Amino acid sequence: MSEQDFPEDEFAARTQAAQKAMHSQGIDALFFTTEAEMRYFTGFRTLFWQSPTRPWFLVVPVNGKPIAVIPQIGAHLMASTWIDDIRVFSAPHPVDDGIALLADTLKGFTKIAMPMGRESGLRMPLRDFQRLRDLTNHAEYLDGTGPIQSLRMVKSEREIALLREICGIGSEAFARAPELFHSGQPLNEVFRSFRIELLKQGADDVPYLVGGAGQDGYGDVISPPSARPLQEGDVLMLDTGATKSGYFCDFDRNFAIGQASDAVRSAHETLVRAVEAAAEIARPGRTCADLFQAMAKVLDQSEGDVGRLGHGLGMQLTEAPSLTGFDETPLRANMVLTLEPSLALGPDRMMVHEENIVIRDGSPEFLTVPAGPDIPVITR
Repeated sequence: MSEQDFPEDEFAARTQAAQKAMHSQGIDALFFTTEAEMRYFTGFRTLFWQSPTRPWFLVVPVNGKPIAVIPQIGAHLMASTWIDDIRVFSAPHPVDDGIALLADTLKGFTKIAMPMGRESGLRMPLRDFQRLRDLTNHAEYLDGTGPIQSLRMVKSEREIALLREICGIGSEAFARAPELFHSGQPLNEVFRSFRIELLKQGADDVPYLVGGAGQDGYGDVISPPSARPLQEGDVLMLDTGATKSGYFCDFDRNFAIGQASDAVRSAHETLVRAVEAAAEIARPGRTCADLFQAMAKVLDQSEGDVGRLGHGLGMQLTEAPSLTGFDETPLRANMVLTLEPSLALGPDRMMVHEENIVIRDGSPEFLTVPAGPDIPVITR
């Protein structure tokens, strides 16, 4: 990939697809304040988003290239993208962090859409947004969640290539588990060793690594690690969101320490069968709810028990859609999804398993190296 991750025609195609949807819905401009959307349309990628001090704005008009309205500190990097119209402001500013400039940029548009629904957020001070609305009171602000999520759900082959690469890196790192982990090892050292291995295998970063360990299962799947040492009979789970050029893998693996009980062996086999059941029907035209029901049937659990059993994947660790019983989003070729069934094994004990796939015209493509039904046992 180039320094900008993708050639210019990738971003042009995304913009044109968005503009086609805008034309059909009578939208004059799309307005974004969040990192993923700005990167999606421009290629602007920086860790500076970790700082909440400065707002960043992007306007995608119904015709022409996107317009960046950004702090001066980002001008040089934005100029390396395909964007020509870069309007800068001084920030932080005592009274105006770019709002007057943004209002001037939006003055020619009367129907402005922005993400307002599930999984969206407003990355600017609310009082500044209220001021923007006052300065652009000629315009109507519409919910653009649907067309943007629909566009981002379907990946280009270039995006899929990056996702395939980072999933391969994660799979290689998990394959090293027998050399990395051992009984008596503190859990925080397990996490540290695995993060280092992911970087050695070629990951750019490991922004997300969670997991757990406990006798015959673990209590949750989002915890940071403690110093508790791994013990005989533990189930260790690691769930990684490593990145390559800003694209995530998101999958986990379970390991038994020393030995696995019959209950753990059975649970692991059931979780793998649930993934296989979903993959068997994962075809264009089926729905997210179909995949949920296929897994829930194997798990013998209802929606109230487990919430969702997977989600979209790409520039963000989790993206739309959700694999729930109520999400009737049709599957389309080149959607990238996680399949993530989970099982409750008793009070404060559970197991979860996750794979990453691409929807194709036939059988889905597994981006991860699929786990077998037998839980791996760490014997040292």
